[in-house]
Amino acid sequence: MSFKSFIHAKLVTLVVYILLMLFTTSFFIAMHLSAYSILFFNMIFAIAYISLLFYEFYKKSSYYNRVLNELALLDQKYLLCEVLSEPDFLEGKILYNTLSETNKSMNDVIDYYQRLQSEYEEYIELWIHEIKTPIASAKLIAENHRTPEVRSIDEEIDKIDAFIEQVLFYSRSQLAEKDYIIKALPLSQIVNKVIRKHSKTFITLPITLNLDLPEDCTIYSDSKWIEFILSQILSNAIKYLDKPNKVITFFAVQKKHAVELSIQDNGIGIPETDLLRVFDKGFTGENGRLYGKSTGMGLYLCHKLSLKLGLDLTLTSTPHIGTTVTLSFPKSKMHLLES
Repeated sequence: MSFKSFIHAKLVTLVVYILLMLFTTSFFIAMHLSAYSILFFNMIFAIAYISLLFYEFYKKSSYYNRVLNELALLDQKYLLCEVLSEPDFLEGKILYNTLSETNKSMNDVIDYYQRLQSEYEEYIELWIHEIKTPIASAKLIAENHRTPEVRSIDEEIDKIDAFIEQVLFYSRSQLAEKDYIIKALPLSQIVNKVIRKHSKTFITLPITLNLDLPEDCTIYSDSKWIEFILSQILSNAIKYLDKPNKVITFFAVQKKHAVELSIQDNGIGIPETDLLRVFDKGFTGENGRLYGKSTGMGLYLCHKLSLKLGLDLTLTSTPHIGTTVTLSFPKSKMHLLES
């Protein structure tokens, strides 16, 4: 709040005061008062009025400047009222009470929708756990009746199970930072566990699998989330293998500041125009439209969870050559955990 803007706001009262002083001066002249008395009277009133203006400006500018400074410093602007004290002048009190009421109203609305969201997430998790029972039963029946038709149905059930797992992890992804346990994990053990999960697909298609993982390579992360991320990346790689000789390679490189795990395929690749958006939510790109296999959620979830776990996820691709997805585990955090 500048003095210029304050005076501009007081322009009407200033004009009224000046007109009143002129009228009073004219009245005193008509009363034949001495010039000294008229000047003295006008000076007293002018000094009193200017002093009141400066006092009002100081009080209001101090408060409003504090409001603006606090607002600029806050990341969550709606908390402004929480850090302000109630002023001692009328307009400030009106502003403060208005902010308090709007803040309370907004908090009530947020609380209402948070409860709805929480109830929805609880329902989704319950539904997922319930639906897994008939899926497990169906898979058991398929295992006991190994006809070609049943094997095809079993493959589709595996796909349904994978999509259900994706829904579960998506519902939990908002709170991933509250639901993980960092442990030392042998990289080869994690990769082998993910590969076994997709073993039937590797055999059916078939897919040649190459592993180049150092035996002593250890990463620090949460096994549940890492297995899900790797499983999603592997599923994506399998979707777009269209060559007779299908190959997927897992390889790891230990660098000075990180361990980099890469999953490479020789599939259809990703057009250059789509590369910048592959981690966007719901983005299916040109390949998704051509093949109709993509939901646009797999890589989005992988990227989102990687950020929450403090990992770096990158993707490179060449059309008709293949795609490489690299997950980087920083060693600085590993050393911090070891100490």
